[in-house]
Order: sequence, then structure tokens, then C-alpha cells
Amino acid sequence: MVTQDAANPDLLARIPHSARAVLEVGCGTGATLAAHRARNPSCLLFGIEPDPALAAIARQRLDAVAETDAEDIAAPFGAQRFDCILYSTSLERMRAPWDVLAQHARLLTPEGLIAICIANVEHWSFTAFLLGGGFDYRQSGLFDRAHLRWFTVDSMHKTLTEAGLHPLDVIGRVFDGDAAAQFAEKIAPGLQALGVDQAGYVRRATPLQYVWRATAKPATPMLIISTMLDPVGGVSEVRVGQPMQALASEPGLDVRVLDQLELPIVTDDTPRIFVFHRPRLIGAQSIAVLRQIQDAGYVTVCEFDDHPDYLPVLQHEDVLNFTGVHAVQTTTPHLAGVLAQRNPNVAVFPNAVPFLEPPRNFGNPERLTLFFGSLNRQSEWPELMPALNDILREADGRLHVQVVTDEAFFHALETPHKTFTPLCDYATYRAMLAGCEISLMPLRDTPFNRCKSDLKHIEAAAARVVSLASSVVYGESIEHGRTGLIFHSPEQMRDQLRQLLADPQSGRAMADAARQHVAQNRMLAQQVAARRDWYRQIWERRAVLRADIGRRVPQLSAT
Repeated sequence: MVTQDAANPDLLARIPHSARAVLEVGCGTGATLAAHRARNPSCLLFGIEPDPALAAIARQRLDAVAETDAEDIAAPFGAQRFDCILYSTSLERMRAPWDVLAQHARLLTPEGLIAICIANVEHWSFTAFLLGGGFDYRQSGLFDRAHLRWFTVDSMHKTLTEAGLHPLDVIGRVFDGDAAAQFAEKIAPGLQALGVDQAGYVRRATPLQYVWRATAKPATPMLIISTMLDPVGGVSEVRVGQPMQALASEPGLDVRVLDQLELPIVTDDTPRIFVFHRPRLIGAQSIAVLRQIQDAGYVTVCEFDDHPDYLPVLQHEDVLNFTGVHAVQTTTPHLAGVLAQRNPNVAVFPNAVPFLEPPRNFGNPERLTLFFGSLNRQSEWPELMPALNDILREADGRLHVQVVTDEAFFHALETPHKTFTPLCDYATYRAMLAGCEISLMPLRDTPFNRCKSDLKHIEAAAARVVSLASSVVYGESIEHGRTGLIFHSPEQMRDQLRQLLADPQSGRAMADAARQHVAQNRMLAQQVAARRDWYRQIWERRAVLRADIGRRVPQLSAT
């Protein structure tokens, strides 16, 4: 009988998002790898699991499962090589884990890594049971009767090194909070008599487990720092929070998001990138900030995703958002063309989703919900409202409207079948979207809107919600009739809504196709390597780019 079917979140977080093939040794039901597939659907997933019942479940989730003991067959998948090999509490169950690690190290790609969740023999409870004379094996946990080997931090480091691997990082998994400190206080006289530093003992005795990572070859380090505006409408999470979290999974990358300007002291030649998220760099004070960061050896990047000519705050002669930095990153080719007039070093990273959740809509064909969630788009929908109200009257309760943020839109709807939610956090926004079947996305044809991204469609598609959208922006992303519906007039929008109400299955088919397109093309995991490589590229070009800054802004000339 299966006793556990949950992902190990700490091990999951250590899998590089960009990994193309992952093997888990002792995969159980495959829950951890299944969770990884949600954020990287194109990754090939392999498992080794000797328990027939667990292996049977894992086969439904993974691409291939070998029902064998990893010590009996070192390479059950032949010549297949892996970007990441996981061990979730399986090494301590092996007779010779040192040999298995050495064999599996040869199965890694050149950039590959091994991630291990291992029990900590120094955990305070182990010592407490021994001192109390009550040690006994159990069915699971630290004292699992299947555990044959025990490791400390030092012995695990030695084991990895002897296997030909390069230890990268280690984190402790803590489940009992202050218990180790309380235990150490009780045995403090004994620790003192033995010459054991009490604070050091507490640090070693607190984690129940450790999660290690070790690479096939030494990882190339890079420090990436970003500011982030307060989350409003999800923009900060999409453009900074989620990409930085994905980058942090890559070997060698030290990624930090700052609330305020704090430059870590770097004394070596480690590549270092500083990203300004939608900054307001204007005048002498910003000159001083930019000089401080550049003189500390950082390559500076401006992250920006709107047409600057239409933002009043940036209409100053001495604005430095784009001219005072080494490079710019943005969301669309249209916007890149605008920003390149100010700084030619522009990279485009389209908005993407970090993971795909299981769909939870289209459960009732007799009732559909239309989602409208927008910020600062009050001018986009008034001409559509008469046609939308016509459909709401025709639908007679079969169409409900979920409105987020835009209260004027909500009040203009002539129906009792509507719900309003004020500005909310991004997780709540996405959860409400996922409960709908249709997402309405109007945009008027203006120079500002042409530089907008297709994020709302990508979010809807990821949740298996069919997009009903204007041709502006979305016409380049949606294949009309296959991955969504494009309208050019209020009358077309009305007719398409009528079609969706008459045939909900056609909407679901389009939403399924759109979700598949996102899985194949618009996952954050698919652009992590491109972001990393671009940062390394501009670091290598930093001298030339700094000279370019000096020509654009003489006050920032290198001294």
C-alpha cells in the first residue's frame, strides 16, 4: 500500500529549471518529478524504483521507470544522460552508496548535477534516544528500519568529492524549530565538559535532513541582483520574482531580490549583474547611484515592459532609465524596437508562466463564466459594453461575469450574474481566472498598446481558459479558431460569445490547444538558459558597454 504520495519541495527546488532530462533514484510514486513536469513539461523524466506498487504509479507520471535496485543495475536506461539525478532518502538505504554515486556521476551531462536529500545522523533526536536508551528502528523517518548508512555534513562532502563530484551547496531541512536548542540547553554541562561549542552543536543538530547539490564539473559563478517594485497586478512577480526564482535553481547562480539598494561586497572577479525593475532614474541623484553600482563592477540592466513615451514620470530630459545602463531587457519585439533607440543593447524575454496547474473549469456546460481582470484599461471596453449586455440578456443566467479591479466595468454590466473582486494579489488573481471558461481581453489600436505583451492570453491558456481577444497584440499570439478567438468589432465579439455559449466544447478544444502551445513554447523554464547566457554575454562585453554609457551620459564616463 502506498504510504506517501507528495513531492519533496526542497529537493524539487534544487532541480535546475532548464534540465532536459532528470532521473530520480528511489522515485517512489514519482510525485517530485511530476511536480517538476508542471513547470517544465518538455523535460524527460526517468525513475528507478524497486517497489512494484510504487513503480506502477510512477509509470503513469514519468516517461520511463525501471523497476529495479539501483545497486544491481547502474544504468537501466542505457546511453541516456541526465542533466540532474535525484536521490530522495534513497542513498542511506544502499549497501554501498559511495559506489552508486561514482557510477551515476558518469551518467551526467557535462553541465549536470546530482541532488541528494539525506538524513542527518547528528539530529538532536538521535542523540536523545541514545542517551535515554530508547533507540529502536521504525517504519519511517530518521529511524527507518531500511536505513543502512548514516552521514554527517563532513562525511557527505567527502563522499561526493570521492565520487568525482564538486559539492555546490547544501541546505538544512528543519521540522522541529527550537527543539535542538532546548535539548542543547539541557545537556550544556556535558557539551562544555567535552569541549563542544554549544552554538555549533545546535547548528549541526537542528536539521533533520540535508539537501545537497554537486556538479559534474565546477560551476561557473555569477551574482544576479534585482530590485522589485511592490507587487501590483502581478507585473512584479512575472517580470522579476518568478524569473529570479527560476534562475536561482541554476548551478553557480547567486540570485537576490532587494527591497533597497544594498550591494554585496565582491572581492574577486565573479560576474555580477544588477537589474533595475521599472526604475525612475532621473537627475543627479540617480547619476550617483548608477556610478556607485558601476564602480563596484556591476553590469547594469533596466527591466522595462511599457512604452516610455506614454509614461509622464519619464518625460524628463535627464531620464537615465535606458541611456545610463549597460543594457535593457523587455517583453516584446515591438517594445524592443522602441527602447533600442535609447540603448541598442536590448534583449527580449517574452512573458511566460512558471508552472501549469491541473485545469478546474468546463465542469458545467450549462453555465460559463467570463473573466475580465485589468488594471488601468478603463478606455478599452466602453464600445464593447452594449454588445456584451446583449449577450448577457440572451444568456439569461447561463453566462456569469467575474470582474477583478475594474469597478466601472462591473457596474456597466446589466446583469445580476456578476461578481466583483478589488485589486488582489497575483495568486488570487490566477486562482479566479482558473475557475472561468472565457477571458475577455480588449485593447484599442494605439502605439502604447501595440507594445503591450500577450501575458493575459498566456495566463488564460495556462489555466485552460479560452481567450476572446482583440487583434491588437493578441492577433500575433492567438491562432483564431484553434487557440482562441480574435474579434475586430463589438459585433464579432458578440457573435463569438454566442458561439461559445451554444457550443462550450468548441471553447474547451481551443483552450486545450492554447494550453498545449504554452506548455511547448511559453514556460519560464524554457528561457532560463537564454537569460543566464545573455547575462554572461553582457558581462564579457562590459568594457565596451561601459564606454557606450560614457558617450550617452558623459557624467558616467569611466574614470
